[in-house]
Amino acid sequence: MDLNALHIFVVVARTRNFRRAALELKLTPSAVSHSMSKLEQSLGARLLHRTTRSVSLSEAGEALLRKLGPAMQDIEQAFDDVNSLRQSPRGVLRLNVPRAAAHLVLAPRLTEFYHHYPELQLEVVVSDQLVDIVEEGFDAGIRFGESLQQDMVAIPIGPTLPFVTCAAPSYLQKHGIPNHPDQLLQHNCLQFRFPSGALYAWEFLKRQKLLKVVTTGSFVSDDFQTLVRASMDGLGICYTYQSYVEHLIASGYLQEILHDYMPPAERMYLYFPSRAQLPMKLRAFIDFFKTE
Repeated sequence: MDLNALHIFVVVARTRNFRRAALELKLTPSAVSHSMSKLEQSLGARLLHRTTRSVSLSEAGEALLRKLGPAMQDIEQAFDDVNSLRQSPRGVLRLNVPRAAAHLVLAPRLTEFYHHYPELQLEVVVSDQLVDIVEEGFDAGIRFGESLQQDMVAIPIGPTLPFVTCAAPSYLQKHGIPNHPDQLLQHNCLQFRFPSGALYAWEFLKRQKLLKVVTTGSFVSDDFQTLVRASMDGLGICYTYQSYVEHLIASGYLQEILHDYMPPAERMYLYFPSRAQLPMKLRAFIDFFKTE
């Protein structure tokens, strides 16, 4: 049995796409397709259902993947153990992260990270959708603490991320400045929608207790930076990460409100399945980005 073909099969099964698998494997799509055809011939079973647009697993393919997945992880761990004898980690580290983590945690330090680990290749998939990182083939993910699955190891990374409530001075001059979170119900509050369809509930502190205010508004987006721009143009009040707007507040384009009611800053967590031994590439990432 060609072990290389089995490795290609696992990558195709994870990506569900010959072209993406070829890019990851540094092969041509035709080479990937030919390898899968030869593997199916040698096994005497169809492993993949192919169309011009997608690839899916057959029943036999699902069964093979269930057996191969853990075995391939053991093989990768063995290579990682060998690589640990070297001074510099190497290989591909796949991460699934929300946009805020990509913008505020990873991007500011990526160049510095590559100075430390030039042989490591990061593949960052940016999505606010909650996914099963094991099923989707990621080494780790980043989320806020309340979104983490209980069977995952979680390590705090990056800086704390405070939220602010703000609006353009022109909006506040026209509609008044709310002095209490309850007064937001009389204002046009720009809404953030999660991929699940739920709207973000604005959180404040009232007498040291967390208060969630279900605001309403005329504009909804799944992108905080779009909401910031709409607020800057005077459309309404925005609740967002301080890092997105601090320069706009400093320059007078936006005005912070309800400062005394804002909750404590939150923190992102890197999470991954519990393992007896971490791959060296993931250990290097943790050591660099973890919170001191």
